[in-house]
Amino acid sequence: MTTTEPLIEVEDVGKTYGSVIALRDVSTVVNPGEVTCVLGDNGAGKSTLIKILAGVHQHDSGTFSFEGRPARFASPREALDAGIATVYQDLAVVPLMSVWRNFFLGSEPRITWGPFAMLDRRRGRTVAREALAEMGIDLRDVEQPVGTLSGGERQCVAIARAVHFGAKVLILDEPTAALGVKQAGVVLRYVAQARDRGLGVVLITHNPHHAYPVGNRFLLLKRGRSLGSYEKSKITLAELTQQMAGGAELEALEHELRAAQT
Repeated sequence: MTTTEPLIEVEDVGKTYGSVIALRDVSTVVNPGEVTCVLGDNGAGKSTLIKILAGVHQHDSGTFSFEGRPARFASPREALDAGIATVYQDLAVVPLMSVWRNFFLGSEPRITWGPFAMLDRRRGRTVAREALAEMGIDLRDVEQPVGTLSGGERQCVAIARAVHFGAKVLILDEPTAALGVKQAGVVLRYVAQARDRGLGVVLITHNPHHAYPVGNRFLLLKRGRSLGSYEKSKITLAELTQQMAGGAELEALEHELRAAQT
């Protein structure tokens, strides 16, 4: 675990939409070579937080620092240029386009002759294949449509793309939500690889069993507020699961139901 300066630090960050409080007084850090897991059910504020980090929205209160400097990104492109890459649940891939074209997606290598330019397909295929192989992703053919890959493989291509293009922070929005146990395990393996390469990873999930094996820090959100931020050494999987499940509320409900039966 590294002791260098955090890549991202948010303190008491808040966001409102008119009279609706989407996020209030949320604090956490993202360190290089670590995974910060953001957990919560639907409506907990996870999406609002990552949209602030990714430059989709700007915070209304609190402080947001990137590499030790105050940050307020005006757009996702500005955040990406700074080194924050976000992989959303829908992946933003073109299903009928080849794997290697999706790997570059707007940054394809080109061959130029004076004022003319054309795609350098050979170099594109080679670079994509090598970059994927470095992440341990062995695809039979990078010319195959990305839509023919499994959900886990598509997530892994998106992760490898962010690593290749020099991301410092990788934000993953529910990467295992629609996957089976085996495919989720594959994705989590590549999350760990990105972490081990020195990236700061933000893993958004509602599943503590996916978060705990790879996470270094856990931020729990509920209705836009923080239930706490814990380092892994300070919380067990059972405690994390109970917090996520609303342990106190469930105990109160159980007591109420038991009383109703007597």
